[in-house]
Amino acid sequence: MRTAFACGGLAVGMVGLAFASVPLYDAFCKATGYDGTPRQGPALAASAARSDDSMVVHFDTNVAPGLSWKFAPEANRVEAKLGETKTVFFRVQNTGTKPSTGVATFNVQPGLMGGYFVKIACFCFNEQTLQPGETLDVPVVFYVDPAVRDDSNTAHLSEMTLSYTYFAAKNGQPVTGPVANSASSGTKGDL
Repeated sequence: MRTAFACGGLAVGMVGLAFASVPLYDAFCKATGYDGTPRQGPALAASAARSDDSMVVHFDTNVAPGLSWKFAPEANRVEAKLGETKTVFFRVQNTGTKPSTGVATFNVQPGLMGGYFVKIACFCFNEQTLQPGETLDVPVVFYVDPAVRDDSNTAHLSEMTLSYTYFAAKNGQPVTGPVANSASSGTKGDL
């Protein structure tokens, strides 16, 4: 009988750990920048910016199959002084004939740069519902941490890429696979 309870308790514990692992991993990645996940935090004081050094930040935009949207940055790249707060806008448009809801995910490449790319405000992980033909401009506010130069693994880097992908969304989560509105764009570039 003890063995049955122990096995049952172990099974329940493993299921609980499985459900807890996703939010714990997400929190770990956000705190450390692991695997290209940008950190989140407040802006640095203006005096922390390094006017003598900068990083070129490229922007990559994608739309997953199943979502009939166009998605593009206002500029394909910006030069950001280290520690300087930058705001960049992205334009998203529903090109379909029905209202649709999307949510954006992101990453930074090379992955080592995730710990030095700090988002102050971002549209990612916020559901957006767009009516047919509706266009929305969404911002990302960020800075590149000057500590990037103190890390021997990243000190030599002068460029990075911030990549976003919009997915069809349901209850705040990306949905993969067939969706009711199955027209896809997957396009990059100007709207």
